[in-house]
Amino acid sequence: MAGQGSAAMVAARLERLPMTGFQRTIFIIIATAWFFDSIDLGSLTFLLGSIRTEFGLSTAQAGLLSSMSFVGMFLGAGISGMLADRFGRKLVFQVSMIFWGLGSVWCAYAPDSTALGYARLLLGFGMGMEFPVALAIVSEFLPSAKRGRYLAVLEGFWPLGFIAAGLLSLVLLSTFGWRAVFLAQAVPALFLFVVRMFVPESPRWLADRGRFDEANRVLADIEAKVRARLDGRPLPEPQPLPAQAQGERRFSFLELWSSGYASRTVMIWLTWFFALLGFYGLTTWLGALLQEAGHSVTKSVSYTILISLAGVPGFISSALLVEGWGRKPTAVLMLLGSAIAAYLYGHSPSFGWLIAFGLVMQFFLFGMWSVLYAYTPELYPTRARATGAGCASAIGRVGSLLGPYAIGVILPVLGQGGVFALGGGSFVIAAAAVAILGVETKGKSLEAISH
Repeated sequence: MAGQGSAAMVAARLERLPMTGFQRTIFIIIATAWFFDSIDLGSLTFLLGSIRTEFGLSTAQAGLLSSMSFVGMFLGAGISGMLADRFGRKLVFQVSMIFWGLGSVWCAYAPDSTALGYARLLLGFGMGMEFPVALAIVSEFLPSAKRGRYLAVLEGFWPLGFIAAGLLSLVLLSTFGWRAVFLAQAVPALFLFVVRMFVPESPRWLADRGRFDEANRVLADIEAKVRARLDGRPLPEPQPLPAQAQGERRFSFLELWSSGYASRTVMIWLTWFFALLGFYGLTTWLGALLQEAGHSVTKSVSYTILISLAGVPGFISSALLVEGWGRKPTAVLMLLGSAIAAYLYGHSPSFGWLIAFGLVMQFFLFGMWSVLYAYTPELYPTRARATGAGCASAIGRVGSLLGPYAIGVILPVLGQGGVFALGGGSFVIAAAAVAILGVETKGKSLEAISH
């Protein structure tokens, strides 16, 4: 069939492109936007203690406030994936940046905790929109041999954003207060103009929508830019895709539950739900828990930044392992490592051990994020990649909105040991889901994986 052959050829032409500065530039642009978004998401870890003090919030109320951004992320992730599969990756990505920029400004001027909760809802909506679309963009532009590593490195910009949020809080919090931190975080939303100018629409998506002329124009421009970076050397010939990858057409939400995808959907939804329940339940409260233990605001922020530094080697290790060892075993390793480290952190016998176990915990937690984001978009075909990733992310946001609130309720009853035991148990369940139901996707083209 002509249309199918054209779509298959677009994918084959992308797959045969060597990795050059052109693809790396697109990656850096998307990763930079992801970094700015991550600063917004991570900031509450450092600001929650100050916000709680100003508004006189109980632990349960503070947990509910923390969860509001995740309610927004649930809505944003679920909607944006479907919108991106319908209207394109580039448009939805830009719209997401507008939402989180406006949300940050609203947070800065919120007069009370109720308004701040709604502002966090809007901010979370924009962040939730961005994540699955960014995954789709990066995965559809990169060749199979490099895709997993770059997707893992993309997630590495989250710990960097988390650390940047801590440094920004350290600089602004003591002098100007928590509102100034949110206001500063609104400025990077202007980066959407860079995305608009330099990131093309995905040729894979254009071809899948039947817009072959546009796909070929975009792809011809990409090929010319790649060829220019190869000093005019000819490009390799496209290799035919497997025959079964050439018959794909429209995809509905219900097909996530068809015989070809149901086990993948169950696996990735369980993994996202419990991984995010554990992660956000713990990290959102890290700074506040240190303050509750008697440390000053400045010291609690400094300690949280310190242990977060271990996230950098964590995501680098994960980026190497997903290509060398595979997605599935790396995911299980990082989740189980997170579970053990979280339990030990919550039962640290001294402050020195608290920092040591905190470093180990952040190493595995951010390594977990890297493999999760590398793995998820590979499980579904182009026509539903953003939908599949968005729905998985949305389910994860249910876990992430429950986590902080659950911690706020559990903390007065079971103490910090019970809090970290809950987080560790969540990671164990997520690891079991991957180990039992997961499929390996290392080194395969997106079209081949979709079958």
